[in-house]
Amino acid sequence: MSNAVFPTFPGLSFESTRTPVWSTTTKTSVSQRSFTSANASYPIYRYKLHYEVLRQTPGYAEMTAMVGFFNSRLGGFDSFLFTDPDDNRAVAQAFGVGTGTATQFQLVRTFGGYVEPIYDLNGTPAISVAGVLKTAGADYLVSAGGLVTFTTAPPAGAALTWTCSYYRRVLFAQDSIEFVQFLAGRWNAKTVELMSKKP
Repeated sequence: MSNAVFPTFPGLSFESTRTPVWSTTTKTSVSQRSFTSANASYPIYRYKLHYEVLRQTPGYAEMTAMVGFFNSRLGGFDSFLFTDPDDNRAVAQAFGVGTGTATQFQLVRTFGGYVEPIYDLNGTPAISVAGVLKTAGADYLVSAGGLVTFTTAPPAGAALTWTCSYYRRVLFAQDSIEFVQFLAGRWNAKTVELMSKKP
């Protein structure tokens, strides 16, 4: 498991896609009634990134940087961190309510009304209890996996909020990427597929 961050290049197309994928089992009885069972609590996300141009000219090494990053992960073997362009920051996001006794809370984010846990942070989150900003290290610690542990249990009924950027942990969905040279020093990678990985 690597904490390397997937590089950002200006040639990324707006036609890139993001697909939430669930796992559901459906069984049908002899009377044709169907029964469904959810196999997961949270979806896996699949990304298809389209790079219209990756430059390989003096001053730019985008194509070799992409190839090097892919090869360093051994294709689809090693996970890494990815910044989803449209889902990467929480601002004053609620993540719990104090009980007066509980000291540990999982960071979460809301996207379109749906709540999911956040595991990989990009920085140290700013944590507030009942609107009062707390001090990292003195009032709380954040462990790997986005688990917040308070030094003192937040009071009963106190709203807990956090602000910070975050990543998705992903894998390359395939063991190969096709790079096409269309001009001198200009390449494209029409499909770079990523798949989020649960902890």
